[in-house]
Amino acid sequence: MAAAYFVTGTDTEIGKTTIAAGLLCAARAKGLSTAAAKPVASGCEETAQGLRNSDALALLGECSLPLSYDEVNPLAFAPAIAPHLAAREAGVQLDVEALATPVRRMLAKEADFSLVEGAGGWRVPLAGAASLSDLPIALGLPVILVVGVRLGCINHALLTAEAILRDGLPLAGWVANVVDPQTSRLEENLATLVERLPAPCLGRVPRLATATPASVAQHLDLSPLGIALGRG
Repeated sequence: MAAAYFVTGTDTEIGKTTIAAGLLCAARAKGLSTAAAKPVASGCEETAQGLRNSDALALLGECSLPLSYDEVNPLAFAPAIAPHLAAREAGVQLDVEALATPVRRMLAKEADFSLVEGAGGWRVPLAGAASLSDLPIALGLPVILVVGVRLGCINHALLTAEAILRDGLPLAGWVANVVDPQTSRLEENLATLVERLPAPCLGRVPRLATATPASVAQHLDLSPLGIALGRG
């Protein structure tokens, strides 16, 4: 049965895409078909084919279904700024339905394992009073939280998990991505996260010299999602 998750992070620049691509790679290694979407991305580069985002391309590279770039990343903006500001400058109304419609088309392909990656953290603004967190709410997707392990991550992780649960979505699991291996009391911090986060840990990814999807996947475990994967 098809299973789909929304991937969010405790902050920006904490390796959310690196982990998402690793999760997709791990699913493919289990023989599952995969699909993904990053519905809005800023910081895109102009190419002969149009604006392209490196994160969206990384996700596309781990999709086993034949998806086009536009199906993975329907809304792309050049400035490397908050998506709602980039959309405003481009004259685009960045509302929940504008994001949900193309994501629903991707999910309708019913890959065994699908991921929808957000931008930044849980409360990234959209147009008006809307937030990017309204997208997984509209789609009813359980959430995988990427915790960028560095100073302050415990507070960020617990607050994000609290917000996800308060919004009525299940926290399916979380991944510890060690972005700062020199973090003081690293093991104690990780133990505190395991103790306090109300979801299973799907893996601890160390700082890798070359973080390819395959090398990241070696540190991930999809088995805690087994019930969700079996039920769809």
